[in-house]
Amino acid sequence: MKHNTFTFQKKLLCYFMFFTAVIFTVLWLLQTVFLQRFYDGMIIKNTVAAADSIESQFGSSRIADYIDEVSRENSVVVYVTDTDGNLLYSSDEFRKMQGMREERGGRFFRDDHPHYRELPENYGAFLQALAQSDDGTAELRSDGLYVYGRTITYNNAAAVLYLGTTLGAVGSAARIIRTQLLWVTLLSVAVGFVLAWFLSRSFAKPIAQLNEKAHQLGEKQHDAPFAEGFCTELDDLNGTLDRTAEKLKQNREFQNEFLANVSHDLRTPLTMIKGYAEMIRDISREDAQQCAADVAVIVEESDRLTALVNEILEYSELQMTDREPVAEQADLSEIVGSVTDSFENLYAKDGFTFARSIAAGIQISGNASRLQRAVYNLLDNAVRHAGDDKWIGVTLSSDGQTAAVEISDHGSGIAPDDIERIWEKYYTNRQRRGKGVSGLGLAIVKQTVTMHSGKCEVCSEPGKGSTFRIILPVTRIQ
Repeated sequence: MKHNTFTFQKKLLCYFMFFTAVIFTVLWLLQTVFLQRFYDGMIIKNTVAAADSIESQFGSSRIADYIDEVSRENSVVVYVTDTDGNLLYSSDEFRKMQGMREERGGRFFRDDHPHYRELPENYGAFLQALAQSDDGTAELRSDGLYVYGRTITYNNAAAVLYLGTTLGAVGSAARIIRTQLLWVTLLSVAVGFVLAWFLSRSFAKPIAQLNEKAHQLGEKQHDAPFAEGFCTELDDLNGTLDRTAEKLKQNREFQNEFLANVSHDLRTPLTMIKGYAEMIRDISREDAQQCAADVAVIVEESDRLTALVNEILEYSELQMTDREPVAEQADLSEIVGSVTDSFENLYAKDGFTFARSIAAGIQISGNASRLQRAVYNLLDNAVRHAGDDKWIGVTLSSDGQTAAVEISDHGSGIAPDDIERIWEKYYTNRQRRGKGVSGLGLAIVKQTVTMHSGKCEVCSEPGKGSTFRIILPVTRIQ
Protein backbone atom coordinates (compact mmCIF):
# COMPACT_ATOMS: atom_id res chain seq x y z
CA MET A 1 0.00 0.00 0.00
CA LYS A 2 1.42 3.39 -1.01
CA HIS A 3 2.08 5.70 1.92
CA ASN A 4 0.71 9.22 1.58
CA THR A 5 3.34 11.71 2.74
CA PHE A 6 0.93 14.67 2.84
CA THR A 7 -0.14 15.46 6.37
CA PHE A 8 -3.53 16.97 7.23
CA GLN A 9 -1.87 20.35 7.85
CA LYS A 10 -0.09 20.33 4.48
CA LYS A 11 -3.22 19.36 2.61
CA LEU A 12 -5.28 22.00 4.37
CA LEU A 13 -2.61 24.61 3.59
CA CYS A 14 -2.66 23.59 -0.08
CA TYR A 15 -6.45 23.81 -0.18
CA PHE A 16 -6.39 27.29 1.36
CA MET A 17 -3.80 28.46 -1.19
CA PHE A 18 -5.76 26.88 -4.04
CA PHE A 19 -8.88 28.68 -2.81
CA THR A 20 -6.97 31.98 -2.76
CA ALA A 21 -5.64 31.39 -6.29
CA VAL A 22 -9.12 30.66 -7.63
CA ILE A 23 -10.58 33.77 -6.01
CA PHE A 24 -7.91 36.06 -7.44
CA THR A 25 -8.09 34.41 -10.87
CA VAL A 26 -11.79 35.15 -11.00
CA LEU A 27 -11.13 38.69 -9.75
CA TRP A 28 -8.50 39.27 -12.47
CA LEU A 29 -10.87 38.00 -15.16
CA LEU A 30 -13.69 40.23 -13.96
CA GLN A 31 -11.52 43.34 -13.58
CA THR A 32 -9.54 42.98 -16.83
CA VAL A 33 -10.95 40.61 -19.45
CA PHE A 34 -14.65 41.11 -18.73
CA LEU A 35 -14.59 44.65 -17.35
CA GLN A 36 -14.95 46.35 -20.75
CA ARG A 37 -17.83 44.08 -21.78
CA PHE A 38 -19.57 44.64 -18.49
CA TYR A 39 -19.03 48.40 -18.73
CA ASP A 40 -20.35 48.59 -22.30
CA GLY A 41 -23.40 46.51 -21.39
CA MET A 42 -24.25 48.76 -18.47
CA ILE A 43 -23.77 51.93 -20.58
CA ILE A 44 -26.12 50.59 -23.28
CA LYS A 45 -28.69 49.55 -20.69
CA ASN A 46 -28.55 52.97 -18.99
CA THR A 47 -28.85 54.79 -22.34
CA VAL A 48 -31.99 52.86 -23.30
CA ALA A 49 -33.44 53.49 -19.84
CA ALA A 50 -32.66 57.23 -20.19
CA ALA A 51 -34.54 57.32 -23.52
CA ASP A 52 -37.55 55.67 -21.87
CA SER A 53 -37.43 58.17 -19.04
CA ILE A 54 -37.21 61.22 -21.35
CA GLU A 55 -40.03 60.02 -23.56
CA SER A 56 -42.28 59.52 -20.53
CA GLN A 57 -41.82 63.22 -19.59
CA PHE A 58 -42.68 64.78 -22.95
CA GLY A 59 -45.64 67.06 -22.50
CA SER A 60 -44.30 68.34 -19.21
CA SER A 61 -43.61 72.05 -18.86
CA ARG A 62 -40.15 71.23 -17.41
CA ILE A 63 -39.10 68.85 -20.18
CA ALA A 64 -35.98 70.89 -21.03
CA ASP A 65 -34.73 70.83 -17.43
CA TYR A 66 -35.51 67.14 -17.20
CA ILE A 67 -33.51 66.37 -20.37
CA ASP A 68 -30.56 68.34 -18.95
CA GLU A 69 -30.76 66.38 -15.70
CA VAL A 70 -30.89 62.98 -17.45
CA SER A 71 -28.03 63.94 -19.76
CA ARG A 72 -25.91 65.06 -16.82
CA GLU A 73 -26.57 61.97 -14.67
CA ASN A 74 -25.94 59.45 -17.47
CA SER A 75 -23.16 61.31 -19.36
CA VAL A 76 -25.06 61.20 -22.66
CA VAL A 77 -25.64 63.79 -25.36
CA VAL A 78 -29.31 64.28 -26.27
CA TYR A 79 -30.78 65.72 -29.48
CA VAL A 80 -34.42 66.33 -30.26
CA THR A 81 -35.12 67.04 -33.96
CA ASP A 82 -38.05 66.99 -36.30
CA THR A 83 -38.30 64.28 -38.92
CA ASP A 84 -36.40 66.45 -41.41
CA GLY A 85 -33.40 66.75 -39.11
CA ASN A 86 -33.99 70.31 -37.88
CA LEU A 87 -32.68 70.70 -34.33
CA LEU A 88 -35.30 71.45 -31.70
CA TYR A 89 -33.25 70.96 -28.55
CA SER A 90 -29.89 69.56 -27.46
CA SER A 91 -28.23 68.81 -24.15
CA ASP A 92 -25.13 67.14 -22.72
CA GLU A 93 -23.56 66.72 -19.32
CA PHE A 94 -22.29 70.32 -19.50
CA ARG A 95 -25.63 71.81 -20.49
CA LYS A 96 -25.83 73.75 -17.25
CA MET A 97 -23.04 76.01 -18.60
CA GLN A 98 -24.62 76.52 -22.01
CA GLY A 99 -26.28 79.83 -22.66
CA MET A 100 -24.27 81.53 -19.87
CA ARG A 101 -21.52 84.11 -20.02
CA GLU A 102 -19.03 85.29 -17.39
CA GLU A 103 -19.27 88.70 -15.68
CA ARG A 104 -16.89 90.47 -13.30
CA GLY A 105 -16.29 88.71 -10.00
CA GLY A 106 -16.72 85.26 -11.55
CA ARG A 107 -20.55 85.41 -11.38
CA PHE A 108 -22.77 83.93 -14.11
CA PHE A 109 -26.23 84.87 -15.32
CA ARG A 110 -28.70 83.34 -17.78
CA ASP A 111 -28.40 84.23 -21.49
CA ASP A 112 -31.67 84.57 -23.34
CA HIS A 113 -30.17 83.12 -26.53
CA PRO A 114 -28.47 79.77 -25.69
CA HIS A 115 -26.41 78.03 -28.35
CA TYR A 116 -27.22 74.39 -29.14
CA ARG A 117 -24.71 71.75 -30.18
CA GLU A 118 -24.47 70.94 -33.83
CA LEU A 119 -25.85 67.61 -35.01
CA PRO A 120 -23.25 64.82 -35.07
CA GLU A 121 -21.81 63.48 -38.31
CA ASN A 122 -23.55 60.14 -37.99
CA TYR A 123 -26.99 61.72 -37.63
CA GLY A 124 -27.87 61.03 -41.25
CA ALA A 125 -26.97 57.35 -40.89
CA PHE A 126 -29.02 57.24 -37.70
CA LEU A 127 -32.10 58.72 -39.43
CA GLN A 128 -31.70 56.20 -42.23
CA ALA A 129 -31.55 53.31 -39.73
CA LEU A 130 -34.56 54.70 -37.90
CA ALA A 131 -36.54 54.94 -41.11
CA GLN A 132 -35.81 51.28 -41.86
CA SER A 133 -36.78 50.14 -38.36
CA ASP A 134 -40.01 48.26 -37.80
CA ASP A 135 -40.46 49.23 -34.14
CA GLY A 136 -39.53 52.90 -34.36
CA THR A 137 -36.13 52.49 -32.63
CA ALA A 138 -32.56 52.35 -33.93
CA GLU A 139 -29.04 51.98 -32.57
CA LEU A 140 -25.55 52.40 -34.01
CA ARG A 141 -22.15 51.31 -32.72
CA SER A 142 -18.90 52.54 -34.27
CA ASP A 143 -15.50 53.86 -33.20
CA GLY A 144 -16.26 53.52 -29.50
CA LEU A 145 -19.57 55.37 -29.82
CA TYR A 146 -23.05 54.13 -29.09
CA VAL A 147 -26.14 55.83 -30.47
CA TYR A 148 -29.72 54.99 -29.59
CA GLY A 149 -32.91 56.74 -30.58
CA ARG A 150 -36.57 56.48 -31.44
CA THR A 151 -39.44 58.39 -32.96
CA ILE A 152 -41.48 60.42 -30.46
CA THR A 153 -44.25 62.96 -30.30
CA TYR A 154 -43.07 66.47 -29.37
CA ASN A 155 -45.42 69.47 -29.29
CA ASN A 156 -48.09 67.37 -31.02
CA ALA A 157 -45.79 66.60 -33.92
CA ALA A 158 -43.56 63.71 -34.91
CA ALA A 159 -39.99 64.12 -33.71
CA VAL A 160 -36.79 62.16 -33.26
CA LEU A 161 -35.01 61.49 -29.93
CA TYR A 162 -31.27 60.85 -30.29
CA LEU A 163 -28.95 59.78 -27.43
CA GLY A 164 -25.23 59.24 -27.86
CA THR A 165 -22.52 58.10 -25.44
CA THR A 166 -18.95 56.90 -25.47
CA LEU A 167 -17.93 53.23 -25.15
CA GLY A 168 -14.44 52.07 -24.24
CA ALA A 169 -13.85 54.92 -21.82
CA VAL A 170 -12.94 52.35 -19.21
CA GLY A 171 -9.68 51.53 -21.01
CA SER A 172 -7.53 54.01 -19.06
CA ALA A 173 -9.29 53.11 -15.84
CA ALA A 174 -8.65 49.42 -16.54
CA ARG A 175 -4.91 50.04 -16.72
CA ILE A 176 -5.04 51.76 -13.34
CA ILE A 177 -7.14 48.92 -11.95
CA ARG A 178 -4.71 46.28 -13.25
CA THR A 179 -1.76 48.03 -11.61
CA GLN A 180 -3.61 48.38 -8.34
CA LEU A 181 -4.89 44.79 -8.58
CA LEU A 182 -1.35 43.49 -9.05
CA TRP A 183 -0.25 45.03 -5.76
CA VAL A 184 -3.44 43.93 -4.04
CA THR A 185 -2.88 40.37 -5.30
CA LEU A 186 0.72 40.19 -4.12
CA LEU A 187 -0.16 41.59 -0.71
CA SER A 188 -3.24 39.40 -0.36
CA VAL A 189 -1.38 36.24 -1.35
CA ALA A 190 1.28 36.96 1.26
CA VAL A 191 -1.28 37.65 3.95
CA GLY A 192 -3.37 34.68 2.79
CA PHE A 193 -0.37 32.35 3.03
CA VAL A 194 0.34 33.43 6.60
CA LEU A 195 -3.31 33.11 7.58
CA ALA A 196 -3.60 29.73 5.81
CA TRP A 197 -0.55 28.45 7.67
CA PHE A 198 -1.94 29.47 11.05
CA LEU A 199 -5.42 28.17 10.22
CA SER A 200 -4.11 24.82 8.95
CA ARG A 201 -1.99 24.51 12.06
CA SER A 202 -5.01 25.26 14.25
CA PHE A 203 -7.10 22.67 12.39
CA ALA A 204 -4.34 20.07 12.42
CA LYS A 205 -3.54 20.36 16.13
CA PRO A 206 -6.70 18.63 17.48
CA ILE A 207 -6.40 15.98 14.74
CA ALA A 208 -2.84 15.25 15.83
CA GLN A 209 -3.98 15.05 19.45
CA LEU A 210 -6.71 12.58 18.57
CA ASN A 211 -4.23 10.57 16.50
CA GLU A 212 -1.86 10.35 19.47
CA LYS A 213 -4.77 9.41 21.71
CA ALA A 214 -5.81 6.65 19.29
CA HIS A 215 -2.23 5.29 19.27
CA GLN A 216 -2.32 5.03 23.04
CA LEU A 217 -5.61 3.14 23.24
CA GLY A 218 -3.88 -0.19 23.51
CA GLU A 219 -1.51 1.05 26.21
CA LYS A 220 -2.10 1.08 29.93
CA GLN A 221 -1.61 4.85 29.95
CA HIS A 222 -3.92 6.63 27.53
CA ASP A 223 -4.00 10.14 28.91
CA ALA A 224 -3.04 12.07 25.76
CA PRO A 225 -4.35 15.65 26.11
CA PHE A 226 -7.20 16.93 23.98
CA ALA A 227 -8.70 20.41 24.22
CA GLU A 228 -12.42 20.16 23.54
CA GLY A 229 -14.43 22.95 21.96
CA PHE A 230 -12.79 23.19 18.52
CA CYS A 231 -15.77 21.60 16.73
CA THR A 232 -18.61 19.24 17.54
CA GLU A 233 -17.41 16.42 15.29
CA LEU A 234 -13.97 16.22 16.91
CA ASP A 235 -15.50 16.43 20.39
CA ASP A 236 -17.75 13.51 19.47
CA LEU A 237 -14.77 11.58 18.13
CA ASN A 238 -12.88 12.27 21.35
CA GLY A 239 -15.85 10.94 23.31
CA THR A 240 -15.88 7.83 21.13
CA LEU A 241 -12.17 7.26 21.81
CA ASP A 242 -12.77 7.70 25.54
CA ARG A 243 -15.54 5.11 25.47
CA THR A 244 -13.36 2.79 23.41
CA ALA A 245 -10.51 3.22 25.89
CA GLU A 246 -12.89 2.41 28.74
CA LYS A 247 -14.05 -0.76 26.97
CA LEU A 248 -10.45 -1.80 26.34
CA LYS A 249 -9.71 -1.20 30.00
CA GLN A 250 -12.68 -3.35 30.98
CA ASN A 251 -11.52 -6.08 28.61
CA ARG A 252 -8.05 -6.04 30.15
CA GLU A 253 -9.57 -6.23 33.61
CA PHE A 254 -11.77 -9.07 32.43
CA GLN A 255 -8.75 -10.95 31.13
CA ASN A 256 -6.83 -10.37 34.35
CA GLU A 257 -9.75 -11.55 36.44
CA PHE A 258 -10.14 -14.55 34.21
CA LEU A 259 -6.52 -15.58 34.73
CA ALA A 260 -6.56 -14.80 38.45
CA ASN A 261 -9.89 -16.34 39.40
CA VAL A 262 -10.42 -19.18 36.92
CA SER A 263 -6.92 -20.62 36.87
CA HIS A 264 -7.50 -22.34 40.20
CA ASP A 265 -10.89 -23.71 39.14
CA LEU A 266 -9.40 -25.06 35.92
CA ARG A 267 -6.34 -26.48 37.58
CA THR A 268 -8.23 -28.38 40.29
CA PRO A 269 -10.41 -30.63 38.08
CA LEU A 270 -7.56 -31.18 35.64
CA THR A 271 -5.30 -32.25 38.49
CA MET A 272 -8.00 -34.57 39.84
CA ILE A 273 -8.61 -36.11 36.42
CA LYS A 274 -4.91 -36.69 35.84
CA GLY A 275 -4.35 -38.04 39.38
CA TYR A 276 -7.19 -40.55 39.29
CA ALA A 277 -6.27 -41.62 35.76
CA GLU A 278 -2.74 -42.36 36.98
CA MET A 279 -4.20 -44.26 39.97
CA ILE A 280 -6.24 -46.42 37.61
CA ARG A 281 -3.18 -47.04 35.49
CA ASP A 282 -0.81 -47.80 38.33
CA ILE A 283 -2.89 -49.08 41.27
CA SER A 284 -6.58 -49.83 40.90
CA ARG A 285 -6.82 -51.32 37.44
CA GLU A 286 -6.84 -54.83 38.96
CA ASP A 287 -9.44 -53.87 41.60
CA ALA A 288 -12.77 -53.52 39.77
CA GLN A 289 -14.57 -51.79 42.66
CA GLN A 290 -11.80 -49.22 43.24
CA CYS A 291 -11.38 -48.69 39.52
CA ALA A 292 -15.10 -47.90 39.18
CA ALA A 293 -14.87 -45.42 42.06
CA ASP A 294 -11.87 -43.72 40.47
CA VAL A 295 -13.62 -43.54 37.11
CA ALA A 296 -16.67 -41.98 38.81
CA VAL A 297 -14.42 -39.26 40.22
CA ILE A 298 -12.96 -38.61 36.77
CA VAL A 299 -16.46 -38.34 35.27
CA GLU A 300 -17.57 -35.98 38.05
CA GLU A 301 -14.53 -33.75 37.63
CA SER A 302 -14.98 -33.78 33.83
CA ASP A 303 -18.57 -32.63 34.29
CA ARG A 304 -17.39 -29.91 36.64
CA LEU A 305 -14.75 -28.80 34.12
CA THR A 306 -17.32 -28.78 31.31
CA ALA A 307 -19.72 -26.68 33.38
CA LEU A 308 -16.91 -24.27 34.24
CA VAL A 309 -15.89 -23.79 30.61
CA ASN A 310 -19.52 -23.34 29.51
CA GLU A 311 -20.07 -20.62 32.11
CA ILE A 312 -16.91 -18.81 31.09
CA LEU A 313 -17.84 -18.91 27.40
CA GLU A 314 -21.40 -17.77 28.07
CA TYR A 315 -20.36 -14.85 30.25
CA SER A 316 -17.69 -13.84 27.74
CA GLU A 317 -20.34 -13.73 25.01
CA LEU A 318 -22.57 -11.51 27.16
CA GLN A 319 -19.67 -9.18 27.98
CA MET A 320 -18.52 -8.78 24.40
CA THR A 321 -21.88 -7.82 22.91
CA ASP A 322 -23.08 -4.20 22.96
CA ARG A 323 -26.45 -4.77 21.35
CA GLU A 324 -29.74 -5.61 22.95
CA PRO A 325 -30.92 -9.24 22.86
CA VAL A 326 -33.01 -10.33 19.91
CA ALA A 327 -36.54 -9.31 20.92
CA GLU A 328 -39.27 -11.90 20.58
CA GLN A 329 -42.46 -12.72 22.39
CA ALA A 330 -41.52 -15.18 25.13
CA ASP A 331 -43.81 -17.12 27.48
CA LEU A 332 -42.13 -16.61 30.86
CA SER A 333 -44.54 -19.04 32.53
CA GLU A 334 -43.50 -21.79 30.16
CA ILE A 335 -39.79 -20.97 30.57
CA VAL A 336 -39.90 -21.14 34.38
CA GLY A 337 -42.07 -24.28 34.30
CA SER A 338 -39.88 -26.17 31.83
CA VAL A 339 -36.63 -25.38 33.69
CA THR A 340 -38.22 -26.45 36.98
CA ASP A 341 -39.37 -29.72 35.36
CA SER A 342 -35.81 -30.41 34.21
CA PHE A 343 -34.38 -29.89 37.71
CA GLU A 344 -37.14 -31.93 39.33
CA ASN A 345 -36.51 -34.85 36.97
CA LEU A 346 -32.78 -34.65 37.64
CA TYR A 347 -32.76 -34.19 41.43
CA ALA A 348 -35.97 -35.85 42.62
CA LYS A 349 -34.09 -39.12 43.07
CA ASP A 350 -31.73 -37.31 45.47
CA GLY A 351 -34.64 -36.24 47.69
CA PHE A 352 -35.10 -32.66 46.46
CA THR A 353 -38.56 -31.10 46.64
CA PHE A 354 -39.62 -28.31 44.28
CA ALA A 355 -42.59 -26.29 45.57
CA ARG A 356 -44.19 -24.39 42.70
CA SER A 357 -46.45 -21.38 42.40
CA ILE A 358 -46.20 -20.39 38.73
CA ALA A 359 -48.77 -17.99 37.26
CA ALA A 360 -49.84 -18.92 33.72
CA GLY A 361 -49.81 -16.87 30.55
CA ILE A 362 -47.19 -14.23 31.43
CA GLN A 363 -45.62 -12.90 28.24
CA ILE A 364 -42.49 -10.75 27.99
CA SER A 365 -40.38 -9.36 25.17
CA GLY A 366 -36.86 -10.74 25.06
CA ASN A 367 -34.55 -13.60 24.19
CA ALA A 368 -36.13 -16.83 25.39
CA SER A 369 -32.93 -18.92 25.42
CA ARG A 370 -31.03 -16.38 27.54
CA LEU A 371 -33.93 -16.02 29.96
CA GLN A 372 -34.08 -19.79 30.23
CA ARG A 373 -30.37 -19.84 31.08
CA ALA A 374 -30.88 -17.17 33.78
CA VAL A 375 -33.65 -19.19 35.46
CA TYR A 376 -31.49 -22.32 35.13
CA ASN A 377 -28.59 -20.60 36.92
CA LEU A 378 -30.83 -19.46 39.78
CA LEU A 379 -32.19 -22.98 40.28
CA ASP A 380 -28.71 -24.48 40.02
CA ASN A 381 -27.50 -22.00 42.64
CA ALA A 382 -30.42 -22.95 44.93
CA VAL A 383 -29.72 -26.69 44.54
CA ARG A 384 -26.05 -26.21 45.37
CA HIS A 385 -26.87 -24.28 48.53
CA ALA A 386 -30.07 -26.03 49.63
CA GLY A 387 -30.53 -26.91 53.26
CA ASP A 388 -30.82 -30.35 54.81
CA ASP A 389 -34.52 -30.50 53.88
CA LYS A 390 -33.57 -30.11 50.20
CA TRP A 391 -36.52 -27.80 49.65
CA ILE A 392 -36.58 -25.41 46.69
CA GLY A 393 -39.33 -22.84 46.16
CA VAL A 394 -40.19 -21.61 42.66
CA THR A 395 -42.62 -18.68 42.32
CA LEU A 396 -43.75 -16.65 39.31
CA SER A 397 -46.17 -13.77 39.83
CA SER A 398 -47.17 -10.51 38.13
CA ASP A 399 -48.82 -7.23 39.06
CA GLY A 400 -49.75 -6.45 35.45
CA GLN A 401 -46.71 -4.26 34.80
CA THR A 402 -43.84 -6.49 35.89
CA ALA A 403 -43.25 -10.18 36.46
CA ALA A 404 -41.22 -11.52 39.41
CA VAL A 405 -39.41 -14.86 39.43
CA GLU A 406 -38.41 -15.99 42.95
CA ILE A 407 -36.17 -18.96 43.73
CA SER A 408 -35.91 -19.82 47.45
CA ASP A 409 -34.00 -22.33 49.56
CA HIS A 410 -33.60 -23.22 53.25
CA GLY A 411 -29.82 -23.30 53.16
CA SER A 412 -27.21 -21.58 55.25
CA GLY A 413 -28.01 -18.16 53.78
CA ILE A 414 -25.66 -15.36 52.85
CA ALA A 415 -23.67 -13.18 55.20
CA PRO A 416 -24.69 -9.50 55.16
CA ASP A 417 -21.21 -8.49 53.94
CA ASP A 418 -21.58 -10.79 50.93
CA ILE A 419 -25.09 -9.77 49.80
CA GLU A 420 -23.88 -6.59 48.02
CA ARG A 421 -21.26 -8.55 46.09
CA ILE A 422 -23.13 -11.76 45.33
CA TRP A 423 -23.88 -10.67 41.72
CA GLU A 424 -20.25 -9.83 40.93
CA LYS A 425 -18.37 -11.98 38.46
CA TYR A 426 -15.85 -14.38 39.98
CA TYR A 427 -16.99 -13.59 43.50
CA THR A 428 -16.44 -17.12 44.78
CA ASN A 429 -16.74 -16.91 48.57
CA ARG A 430 -19.46 -19.53 48.53
CA GLN A 431 -17.93 -21.52 45.67
CA ARG A 432 -14.63 -21.84 47.49
CA ARG A 433 -16.47 -23.84 50.14
CA GLY A 434 -16.83 -26.56 47.56
CA LYS A 435 -20.36 -25.98 46.31
CA GLY A 436 -19.86 -23.69 43.32
CA VAL A 437 -18.28 -23.85 39.91
CA SER A 438 -16.77 -20.59 38.65
CA GLY A 439 -18.58 -17.72 40.35
CA LEU A 440 -20.09 -16.66 37.01
CA GLY A 441 -23.60 -18.09 37.36
CA LEU A 442 -25.16 -15.14 39.19
CA ALA A 443 -23.13 -12.66 37.12
CA ILE A 444 -24.69 -14.20 33.99
CA VAL A 445 -28.14 -13.80 35.56
CA LYS A 446 -27.42 -10.14 36.37
CA GLN A 447 -26.13 -9.37 32.87
CA THR A 448 -29.07 -11.10 31.17
CA VAL A 449 -31.71 -9.39 33.31
CA THR A 450 -30.09 -6.00 32.82
CA MET A 451 -30.15 -6.47 29.05
CA HIS A 452 -33.90 -7.15 29.36
CA SER A 453 -34.46 -3.87 31.29
CA GLY A 454 -35.04 -5.75 34.53
CA LYS A 455 -33.43 -5.87 37.95
CA CYS A 456 -32.13 -8.49 40.40
CA GLU A 457 -32.71 -8.70 44.16
CA VAL A 458 -31.74 -11.09 46.96
CA CYS A 459 -33.07 -11.52 50.48
CA SER A 460 -31.20 -13.78 52.87
CA GLU A 461 -30.87 -14.51 56.56
CA PRO A 462 -27.90 -16.58 57.76
CA GLY A 463 -29.02 -20.04 58.86
CA LYS A 464 -32.53 -19.72 57.38
CA GLY A 465 -32.00 -19.59 53.63
CA SER A 466 -32.14 -17.18 50.69
CA THR A 467 -34.58 -15.88 48.10
CA PHE A 468 -33.28 -14.69 44.74
CA ARG A 469 -35.67 -12.51 42.73
CA ILE A 470 -35.55 -11.20 39.15
CA ILE A 471 -38.10 -8.61 38.00
CA LEU A 472 -38.88 -8.15 34.29
CA PRO A 473 -41.28 -5.86 32.40
CA VAL A 474 -44.44 -7.61 31.16
CA THR A 475 -45.90 -7.14 27.67
CA ARG A 476 -49.06 -9.21 28.05
CA ILE A 477 -50.88 -11.50 30.49
CA GLN A 478 -53.23 -14.01 28.94
